[in-house]
Amino acid sequence: MDRKGPGQHLRTALFKPPALFHLRVKEKKNMELVKGFPLLYQQFTALFKKNLLLSWRNKSASFLQLFSSFFFMFLLFGIEKATESRTKSSTGFKTVTNPQPMWEPPIPPCEEKFYVKMPCFDFVWSGNDSSRIGNIVTAIMNNNPNRQIRPEKVKSFRTQDEVDDWLFRNPMQVPGALHFVDASPSLITYGLQTNSTPVIRRGHFEDPTFKFQIPLQIAAEREIARSIIGVPTYNWKVGLTEYAHPAKPAFSAVATVGPAFFLAFTMFGFVLQITNLVAEKELKLRQAMNMTGLYESAYWTSWIIWEGIITFISALLLVLFGMMFQFDFFKKNNFGVLFLVFLLFQVNMIGFAFMLSTFISKASSGTTMGFSIFIVGFMTQIITIAGFPYKKSISSILRFIWSFFPPNLLAKAVDLLSDATSTPEALGISWKGRSKCPPDTDDCVMTINDVYTWLICLFFLWFALAIYFDNIFPNGKGGGKVEEGGMCSCITAIPQQDHIVPDDEDVLEEENIVKNDVKDNTVNPDVAVQIRGLGKTYPGATQIGCFKCKKTSPYHALRDLWVNFRKDQLFCLLGPNGAGKTTTINCLTGITPVTGGDALVYGHSVRSTVGMSGIRQIIGVCPQFDILWDALSGEEHLELFASIKGLPRLQSNRLLKNHWHR
Repeated sequence: MDRKGPGQHLRTALFKPPALFHLRVKEKKNMELVKGFPLLYQQFTALFKKNLLLSWRNKSASFLQLFSSFFFMFLLFGIEKATESRTKSSTGFKTVTNPQPMWEPPIPPCEEKFYVKMPCFDFVWSGNDSSRIGNIVTAIMNNNPNRQIRPEKVKSFRTQDEVDDWLFRNPMQVPGALHFVDASPSLITYGLQTNSTPVIRRGHFEDPTFKFQIPLQIAAEREIARSIIGVPTYNWKVGLTEYAHPAKPAFSAVATVGPAFFLAFTMFGFVLQITNLVAEKELKLRQAMNMTGLYESAYWTSWIIWEGIITFISALLLVLFGMMFQFDFFKKNNFGVLFLVFLLFQVNMIGFAFMLSTFISKASSGTTMGFSIFIVGFMTQIITIAGFPYKKSISSILRFIWSFFPPNLLAKAVDLLSDATSTPEALGISWKGRSKCPPDTDDCVMTINDVYTWLICLFFLWFALAIYFDNIFPNGKGGGKVEEGGMCSCITAIPQQDHIVPDDEDVLEEENIVKNDVKDNTVNPDVAVQIRGLGKTYPGATQIGCFKCKKTSPYHALRDLWVNFRKDQLFCLLGPNGAGKTTTINCLTGITPVTGGDALVYGHSVRSTVGMSGIRQIIGVCPQFDILWDALSGEEHLELFASIKGLPRLQSNRLLKNHWHR
């Protein structure tokens, strides 16, 4: 048979074409296939085994997915210890209930002052026109506790103005100055001059009040008192005691950079998941499985269960590593509370990966997608940690929208858990207290329980959207309801196909036979496949881009095909490129939706979902290109597709044993 015109160059011949559609009638009669729930379970176990083998043979990626949390925890541990070393000498981060006095603090050497310039002086003084003042200064130098001050480390002036002029011309060379006035035999006044600006150097703060001002003040008052009463050895003992106070929140590496580290750890599994899903679509692996009769429920369930197990292990290891490094964040908060936070977040990201994979056509784009999500998540987490928008003063609608991005929920959960362990006396969040705000948080609008609810609901939302988009977008599982343009084009209506009368008599005779069967609503028992005016037209679209608009006309890939495929015969399609050979096979196997006519395969219609499910149970398809996983062997491929097809496990094993090892 020969058809002329676009989309109609088809000829029957005994020829092996690139795409072979082969009905095996004898196997259908002699082999009972597994059906229903047993088939669903058999497909699930086969796909689960496939995921296990692929992960096992990609050991480096699997290792990173499970154990990368150790390296992130080690980095957090280093940051935490570096911070503690800077603040361990300060009592501000400790609870002080019974402060101990500091007796007679000495005047420190000028070399201990941050950023001092050499040569430096321990102090300078004015009033050297008075011998009594000179004796007082000498006593200050000689009686300095634990260290006598050498004369060359002290500089004297006559007036305060001279001191100011010298300080202006010699900045950063002295910590402080004393200004004495010998008013009368019973009265000596003094003034104290220091730079009160706190200075920081490599994370260490210098408090000039306690380090320089107080020691100079105590020394001056002690020696003035001894001079006035005339007793050089008078016991003048003054102590300095800080007020009792609670500990203020210390810097926490987990609270500050933890959300970004936890997100980066999760992105390993996120990128792997997207890459695996898109690779099966890009390489038409999923399409091949669908043509074999794969249940969508088995496909998605196998991925969810497998990724759920990996996520469970990785979340458990994350919490255990955190406890191993003795972070208060992990020690004080309840184990179950922490585990659920990280488990639900990673499960949520699985659903997020499912949804995003429907928009990607190349596996190489998975890494780019993951990196983009991390960058955006890192920035939004910084904003979340700063308090936006989880405050009572901010609109609840804005909080609702902000919470749809999973990294924001992780940042809020870490912030809540960190607040509950910010001081040494804090006890963390218990399992019963997960629905309560941490203590001393007056502006709390979300609890850990709320975060759980959000993460669970969002997972089901992402998964539902993944199923929806997977069915409407063109993909590798067998097409979609939107064939061209997707959501970014204006698709024109598909025009009706014009019937063209065949030129060849045998083609016209075959067409009339099929039409008479359709008219009588009968099918010849010797016919395996009956094609009834089958047509496929791709709709035109208007694609709007940057400063351009491209309009395409409808394209008729296959037009008005009428033919019977009889049983026990090899029926081949022969024609030039673009004649419609592959389109015909794709329509018969459900890869491409039909836009005109119909086809019956053993009475099952290709236009019916139920019919296509029955068709895939009784046909076999040799694909045009290789449909292979690089990491699986040939025997494992056969075992996988036999299980999807519905061959009983014992029978498929026997066939593999008898034929594969020959």
